[in-house]
Amino acid sequence: SLVDAVLGHFGKLDLLINNAAVAVQGYGVDHPAPDLEALDHMWRTNVHGVIATTRAASARMSDGGRILFIGSGFGSRVAFAGVAEYAATKAALIGYARGAARDLGTRGITVNVLQPGIMPTDMSAGVVDNLPDALMDLHSIRRITNLEEVAATAVHLLGPHGGYISGSVFDVSGGYTG
Repeated sequence: SLVDAVLGHFGKLDLLINNAAVAVQGYGVDHPAPDLEALDHMWRTNVHGVIATTRAASARMSDGGRILFIGSGFGSRVAFAGVAEYAATKAALIGYARGAARDLGTRGITVNVLQPGIMPTDMSAGVVDNLPDALMDLHSIRRITNLEEVAATAVHLLGPHGGYISGSVFDVSGGYTG
């Protein structure tokens, strides 16, 4: 229905940004009683929702369109315990994006993943102001990213100069994943 609404309003669909995610943290893989409902919800949102949206949008997207998944540095590097399932959902986006890039490349549609580092969002509220030194030590540039840095990378990938970039993962993480 979202794709229909966009097409009804704009007449075409050129861009898709998959930027919905939830995080369930604190359950080690050996936890005796994880919240399975919350973990299933995370998988449905972070992976299944992205796949469903991408399938619906790409089927009706203009040739030469752009698809961008907003991932996480956890898709490439897990720095502490209790986030295995969240990291797995973000790693799944990388594999799916690379496969979708192959499937859609003949139509000139690019598909990429943007992995921001820690930044001031609703998901990190209450955490970004009290990050431990050990976590900041994992970053070459010892600060969190800002929304403008992430947006600038997204604009490049979604714009006219991003037409030959596809199936790639871009880290805007201050060296966290390096």
